[in-house]
Amino acid sequence: MAAASSSDSEGGRAESEASSKWLDAHYDPMANIHTFSACLVLADLHGDGEYKLAVGDLGPSGRQPCLKVLKGPTVLAESALPALPAAAAAFLMGQHEPRTPALALASGPCVYVYKNLRPYFKFSLPQLPPNPLEQDLWNQAKEDQIDHLTLKEMLEGIREKAEVPLSVQSLRFLQLELSEMEAFVNQHKSKPIKRQAVITTMTTLKKNMADEDAMSCLVLGTENKELLVLDPEAFTILAKMSLPGVPVFLEVSGQFDVAFRLAAACRNGNIYILRRDCKRPKYCIELSTQPVGLVLAHKVLVVGSTQDNLHGFTHKGKRLWTVHMPAAILTMNLLEQRSRGLQAVMAGLANGEVRIYHDKALLNVIRTPDAVTSLCFGRYGREDNTLIVTTRGGGLIIKILKRTAVFAEGAGEVGPPPAQAMKLNVPRKTRLYVDQTLREREAGTAMHRTFQTDLYLLRLRAARAYVRALESSLNPVSATAREPLKLHAVVQGLGPTFKLTLHLQNTSTARPILGLLVCFLYNEVLYALPRAFFKVPLLVPGLNYPLETFVESLSDKGISDIIKVLVLREGQSAPLLSAHINMPVSEGLAAA
Repeated sequence: MAAASSSDSEGGRAESEASSKWLDAHYDPMANIHTFSACLVLADLHGDGEYKLAVGDLGPSGRQPCLKVLKGPTVLAESALPALPAAAAAFLMGQHEPRTPALALASGPCVYVYKNLRPYFKFSLPQLPPNPLEQDLWNQAKEDQIDHLTLKEMLEGIREKAEVPLSVQSLRFLQLELSEMEAFVNQHKSKPIKRQAVITTMTTLKKNMADEDAMSCLVLGTENKELLVLDPEAFTILAKMSLPGVPVFLEVSGQFDVAFRLAAACRNGNIYILRRDCKRPKYCIELSTQPVGLVLAHKVLVVGSTQDNLHGFTHKGKRLWTVHMPAAILTMNLLEQRSRGLQAVMAGLANGEVRIYHDKALLNVIRTPDAVTSLCFGRYGREDNTLIVTTRGGGLIIKILKRTAVFAEGAGEVGPPPAQAMKLNVPRKTRLYVDQTLREREAGTAMHRTFQTDLYLLRLRAARAYVRALESSLNPVSATAREPLKLHAVVQGLGPTFKLTLHLQNTSTARPILGLLVCFLYNEVLYALPRAFFKVPLLVPGLNYPLETFVESLSDKGISDIIKVLVLREGQSAPLLSAHINMPVSEGLAAA
């Protein structure tokens, strides 16, 4: 029985592998790789045709962050980093031979550039001007005019209210214990105050050609809400753009010297679109939640949100589609199969699935043993279509797409529906339509002037009617700004006794109203009221107060009249508000 069950499980596994589009090349649950998709890059770092995997490892559990380079399943090289990595990218710095790409790794305020896995250049963000109040406090501490306790109190006040953030030196000082502050001040009070931004994201932009082996510029997003474009040879700043928020994801298209379009997803929940020669965003896409990923596929911006949704947008901000995910989205990246011209979006989910979408059509689902933290697709080693997956526990999964695999694009709604290709039965143009078109073309100016004249007359008559209503106090809302009131009357019953309910409301935001009176003016031959005059209680803002009374019809001839309701203030004869109530005919007396 055990042999039979074992053979059944092996047969089921073989059957699932045969139906899968992927080959399981490698799986190491103890690879100890902790990173995210922006810090994974596949590149031919030595120019020998053998593509390696460069990983910016976060170094959890107290370990130092480092740069790891993998060849196949083994680690080829490893070097320590001074700060947590933010992004990694491979780019060509020039046109000279051999055309070996350089590796750029953003970490803290610097970009470290490697050639042949050797340190080549270090670019640092320009320093920012320090807070003048903070500078003045440290100068006073340098001259021993204030002690460390006064310095601590004043720096805390600056941190809470100042628009310019504090420097790293001041922030470290505020984190110390009281016993350590004096020694820290004596050690650092002579040092100049430096404030430097931090790189949050990075990508590449082609310089002047769209070829795969063309030079590329580095595009950096910084913590002080700026985008910087760096020259690939001299590493000078070619362009600087400002954003309303801190960028966390970047996608670019085009060439820097010709025309380019840049999309930046920011921490404020918006996506900003910038173009060449634009210092400010041209378009803005407002999301209801925070973005967790941004991918550009076939001119469609695909955004993952914290509400477990994938959204497709155009570059002008128009929403095209939305797909709901079965679990939280942890990471996203692009799947580009050049041989078939396919660009799809990969989404790594918290339930261990990797879902591949072409627009909103689901192409494939890959299940992994743990939650997916990063994805990368491209040439690895000498295989063109390789998928790199890292998991939350530090595992590494390498899968190779079968050469015979074809993603079923028919699954889901891909492309226009068949009904769109059907021709509509449009009727022929009649002689009346042609004559009317010619008339509008010849007399278009006169017709527009006539329309504008009628529109102005309509507005004038409406304004005059509104003024008459205000002057006669017939409007249901008080016209005086001092007494914002609203009155609504309801008559109930068949007669001869009617129930009259007045709904009085104070429409102000915070001020109650006191000292109001309600008076009824009516024909005493036709109607009788128990009280024709009474006081109104205190009106609290926003609440609706129903005031009820009864009206008795005295006529047996089926005659009805108008009862006028006046709202007045004590000591004043002019009404604040009035309403005319058309009383119905008493059915009881009419029948008698």
